[in-house]
Amino acid sequence: MNLISKFKETVNSVIPVMAIVLVLGLTAAPLGAGLIVRFIIGGALLIFGLTFFLLGVDVGIQPLGEQTGAALTSKKNLLLLLSVSFVIGFFVTVAEPDIQVFGDQIHSVFSAVNKSHLVYMIALGVGLFIMAGLFRTIVQFNLKITFLICYAGIFILTYFAPEAFRGIAFDSGGATTGPMTVPFILALGVGVSNVRASGKNNSGSESFGLTGVTSVGPVAAMLIYAVLLSRSGYLLPSVVSESSGAAGSGAGIFLEIIPDVLHESFLSIVPLVIMLVVFQIFLLHLPPHKLIRIIIGIVYAFFGLTVFLVGVKGGFMEAGSRLGMILGAKASGAGGFWYFLLIFTGLVLGAVVVCAEPAVWVLTEQVENISGGTIKRKFMMVFLSAGAAIAIGLTMWRALSGFNLMNILVPGYLLALSLMIFCPPLFTGIAFDSGGVASGPITSTFVLSFTIGASQAAGGSTDSFGVIALVAMTPLIAIQILGIIYSMKLRQIQKSKELMAEVKSNVSI
Repeated sequence: MNLISKFKETVNSVIPVMAIVLVLGLTAAPLGAGLIVRFIIGGALLIFGLTFFLLGVDVGIQPLGEQTGAALTSKKNLLLLLSVSFVIGFFVTVAEPDIQVFGDQIHSVFSAVNKSHLVYMIALGVGLFIMAGLFRTIVQFNLKITFLICYAGIFILTYFAPEAFRGIAFDSGGATTGPMTVPFILALGVGVSNVRASGKNNSGSESFGLTGVTSVGPVAAMLIYAVLLSRSGYLLPSVVSESSGAAGSGAGIFLEIIPDVLHESFLSIVPLVIMLVVFQIFLLHLPPHKLIRIIIGIVYAFFGLTVFLVGVKGGFMEAGSRLGMILGAKASGAGGFWYFLLIFTGLVLGAVVVCAEPAVWVLTEQVENISGGTIKRKFMMVFLSAGAAIAIGLTMWRALSGFNLMNILVPGYLLALSLMIFCPPLFTGIAFDSGGVASGPITSTFVLSFTIGASQAAGGSTDSFGVIALVAMTPLIAIQILGIIYSMKLRQIQKSKELMAEVKSNVSI
């Protein structure tokens, strides 16, 4: 049954992180019995909720995206395709659970920043860049040049944005590409690439790249938003004490937050329902059995999102933040062993989180199949795990020392963009699409909360942001390097075949 497979996926994602927290929370960084209990309950609810949410995506939301993509492309109306794609991107992003949690975490640091405005700005960026990505696919504009233009624009905007918000802006690109948004984007991208103008060269590389282009949108939108906020004086970080949160509220906190979470989930899912009604009347005209299945999927997603958010807000994020505060305070005060322990914890979390993400397993299998087995899944997992471990380890170091995030992001993206020169277009598309794959729900909830806590304990408040961005940057480099290796092996195989053919020809003579 699909429910069982989804349950296994979420268990494999969450349990390793819970094990690390429990070991540290019971030994080096005591969290207290009350918070430990809440963390366990929150983790169980997160697993249960994410299972039903992912099931809802598979049963209803992803088919809705596929049906919409097919219907739009069959109309062969460019204006209709782009305008409806914008609406889809906007509404689906508003319903993305990672974005809801991400908004809460930003608000916890910048209390004057309105969470709804943040979410809508991110959704606006997604909608606009889905349009741009689909237009690129239709006119077959070079994907590598597209990424070069996009990131050149991003770093120009970064120059004008306040330093305190730069990490948040780059984090938003990774947080956006979650379990709700990606299926819609992939469905639209594959549908358009399969029916684009005939008579032109249609390589498999055109099926990839839309997610990568789309993820630029939130970064650009948040940088512009940050410039506007800084001029209004709203970007002053809040002062958050170690005792903040609901740690002392007991397990009853889960019941207390249900009304607010229900309201939040309702506001997230209602746009999807409206979109389904409008599309069914004017575009899709689905038969009753397909329509009922999509409705059931949306109900699953609503239920799962509610349970997920209750678990995250009721104990899961609070434990991560408190653990980071304890280790961060000891590392910044005593140094030595505690300094090393905080960074080592970041390294372990990075490796575990990437290995546990279901989307990473899908990606590695995809690349192994595309390469004909030349690039093994295990080899890819080592690359991605090492990259994510280094990314989160660097974030822990930054939380303690406060160095500029751009010192890592600028060289990293310059390397990723430089690798495009040597990398096959197919692997470039896959690499930029997979930027958000490594930064899934666990990174957006627990890991970010952990780094926020460590940063606040070390005297900072914004140095924690950037962890999602660094994790999302890793596949851009790793997969393109693998693509270059794959290309070199192909050339070697081709030369061997040519040499064998020449030898056989000489022998026959």
